Amino acid sequence: MKIVSRDKWFEVRHCYDGISLIHEPYIRPFYRCNLWHIQGRDKDVLLDSGSGLVSLREQLPWLTEKPLMAVASHCHFDHIAGHHEFSERLVHPAEADILARPDGANTLSTAFVGDDMFEAHPDCPLCYAEYRVKAAPATGFVEDGDVLDLGNRVLQVLHTPGHSPGGISLWEAKTQTLFSGDIIYDGPLIEDAYHSNIEHYAASLERLRRLPVRTVHGGHFESFSGERLRGMIDDWMNSH
Repeated sequence: MKIVSRDKWFEVRHCYDGISLIHEPYIRPFYRCNLWHIQGRDKDVLLDSGSGLVSLREQLPWLTEKPLMAVASHCHFDHIAGHHEFSERLVHPAEADILARPDGANTLSTAFVGDDMFEAHPDCPLCYAEYRVKAAPATGFVEDGDVLDLGNRVLQVLHTPGHSPGGISLWEAKTQTLFSGDIIYDGPLIEDAYHSNIEHYAASLERLRRLPVRTVHGGHFESFSGERLRGMIDDWMNSH
């Protein structure tokens, strides 16, 4: 397996309007989480924190130049394993226990972490064979209807269970931008995790279908349009 210097482990794509995509390019696409850094005048949000194999704060120190809320879209390993590095950690109450007491089963790391996940390994002591998600107890909770006020922009919390019970999305109504986590993205969806619920999945997608979405930034794969979102949801509904 190829070894990559840890200072090359993250790739940052500055998108537009204070939104940046951070990802780990040497993790294969199906497993590769999108970390969304959303900048505001007074505070920033980091939606999800990746695999935890390499330190976000060491490699991307500019992340914490302003106060930052590390928000978990849900608590599978690929989305929360860097959360312990941040002092403000927010999660839906339904998955707070996973964030506080993660293990290989409740984060799905035992099922997924292995050779198939990687194009290369980072040059640091943590080997995936000894992989562990560190505990990162929540310092606060986010529930449906809550608002994250960044000073000059507002993100509304939508509880979107189905993929997992505490799944959330963030909705910026002013720009019609949806950060959807893993409830929907432009790739194969996971509906059969140990705590997935197909009825909740359908209700969450129907709720998102009604929003006037212009742009979707998902938890995996490329961003896409609101038109694509509505078509994907219609196709999902027709197949279930």
